Amino acid sequence: MALKQSNSNHANAVEENKKATKPEPKTRRPRTEKAKPAQEKAGRAKVQEKPARAKAADHPARSSRATHTSRTEKAPVRRTPVRIIPLGGLNEIGKNITCFECGQDMFIVDCGLAFPDTDMLGVDIVIPDYSYIEKNADRIRGLFITHGHEDHIGGIPYLLKKVNIPIYGSRLTLGLIEGKLREHGLLSSANLNVVVPRQTIKVGCMAVEMLRVNHSIPDAMGLAIHTPAGVIIHTGDFKVDYTPIEGEVIDLARFAELGNKGVLCLMSDSTNAERPGYTPSERTVGESFERLFKAAGSRRIIIATFSSNIHRVQQIVDNAVNHGRKVAISGRSMINVVSKAIELGYLQIPEGVLIDIDDITRYPNERLTIITTGSQGEPLSALSRMASGDHGKVSVTADDYIIISATPIPGNEKHVTRVVNDLMRLGAKVIYEKMYDVHVSGHACQDELKMILSITKPRYFLPVHGEYKHRKRHAELAMEMGIEPSRIHLGDIGQVVEIDNIDMRVTGTAQAGMVFVDGLGVGDVGSIVLRDRKILSQDGLIIVVMTIENESGCIVAGPDIVSRGFVYVRESEQLMDEAHTVVEKALEECSRRNTREWGTIKSVVKDALSSFIYRKTKRSPMILPIIMEI
Repeated sequence: MALKQSNSNHANAVEENKKATKPEPKTRRPRTEKAKPAQEKAGRAKVQEKPARAKAADHPARSSRATHTSRTEKAPVRRTPVRIIPLGGLNEIGKNITCFECGQDMFIVDCGLAFPDTDMLGVDIVIPDYSYIEKNADRIRGLFITHGHEDHIGGIPYLLKKVNIPIYGSRLTLGLIEGKLREHGLLSSANLNVVVPRQTIKVGCMAVEMLRVNHSIPDAMGLAIHTPAGVIIHTGDFKVDYTPIEGEVIDLARFAELGNKGVLCLMSDSTNAERPGYTPSERTVGESFERLFKAAGSRRIIIATFSSNIHRVQQIVDNAVNHGRKVAISGRSMINVVSKAIELGYLQIPEGVLIDIDDITRYPNERLTIITTGSQGEPLSALSRMASGDHGKVSVTADDYIIISATPIPGNEKHVTRVVNDLMRLGAKVIYEKMYDVHVSGHACQDELKMILSITKPRYFLPVHGEYKHRKRHAELAMEMGIEPSRIHLGDIGQVVEIDNIDMRVTGTAQAGMVFVDGLGVGDVGSIVLRDRKILSQDGLIIVVMTIENESGCIVAGPDIVSRGFVYVRESEQLMDEAHTVVEKALEECSRRNTREWGTIKSVVKDALSSFIYRKTKRSPMILPIIMEI
């Protein structure tokens, strides 16, 4: 389906395109915010002779001193609270999703996936638990997407199968979502709405304003959520890049403008909160590419990077053009993203430069550049298949100059090292981050995080996006900036955080957690299945098959013992003979007690064999007794 531009004719959309120098008209505010800004509203109850102290008390981030209320002062009137309910993305990497509620209105920010841990055997992806959203489906006014990375959009098809709600995002973000929905057969029924920076969408008693930010993918946005209680800023994933490859610099002016008017709460990206300084500009990678393209000489260049990093791909293409090289793309996700980026105008490739991977044999090595997936050493990725000699289209030789333009995500270091070693064994020259500046992060470091805290001056602070250690360090940065510890919340997914102009508190919990996707199965793999898979992977399986006559209960055939992944039977005949004897004795005991229930017989056999196997091998394979009756 075609994306539609959200405009003023949309029942819930009001587009704003005003110049930064123009005063903000009253029509920009949601109807629930007709009163004066946060500081003025709370300050009206203060005595007239002390206006300065009333303001400071109203905005504690600007003053660390407590302000005492005089006898003539009245307590501020509590406004309609807003509830923030993270269903994912806290104390974990990925699976970002947060619900915002006010009165009977509710909307969602992001809907991502996470990749399984090593102990989640057979699981393809992990998505959030949507139970709470399903229960409140009639209250949901929309889904706002900050950008097009998998940890923010990967769960959308699974959500839309449960609740069909309007989706708001940038052109590129919705273009990437469109491809996912097409794969799941949901595109024709989807309600996709394009939004742009400085545009505001009305959602019941709240309004969501889109804010331009920089990230490692174009068209990333943060949100300013206007509520009756005040303004909540959600940065999304961001960095401050003063020399972006495409688009404009993060809209710091609007962040500061909102800060001057009063920000109730800041929710800020914590991914790089442990890293000091600033995140380098993406342009520094392009400068490294220029040097490496020259160093490659007559060798073929293969560059692995994240498929969504269109800025990186553009710089690779630019350098290839400058050195007279053709560009081929390898890897399904890379092909999909590059095709969509070209279609929407986010990637500029001159005519005749891009060639099919099938045609690379028609060109000499010095005229070829291949852009591929696999920068994280994923076992089935294009680069991993090249390293193992299983690619089919690309055979790595000593004439290849391979650049891995990414930093290993924690947990992937061994996979990346394995791929690098395999490529080097094939004779290729391999370049990775520790050798040259071939990667920069898309997330803000400490000085950028402090800048956002400084210009927004929030009353409350909720660090988001990252593991607990990242969020904890971000909270410490906020305290260094003068925010009181009592105004910082470090909670977990499922907590209902209620905020108004008086205080911030946890008022309850919502069902939240992980849902495993395995093939076409969604949620049918749980902790018990994973436990069984773990046992099978570690200690194997023993199957005991016996045939029993129904009326007499006598054993007609067996017991036969089959081992899979436990021991090699031909090399462990004595052990298997002893195991056979143990099972026979257990069956004799059942016969002596006249036990006829199959469940009881299975339990007796399983317990006896399990004890024997552990005593002999110190292993605990899964034991599966099977009784056939005649």
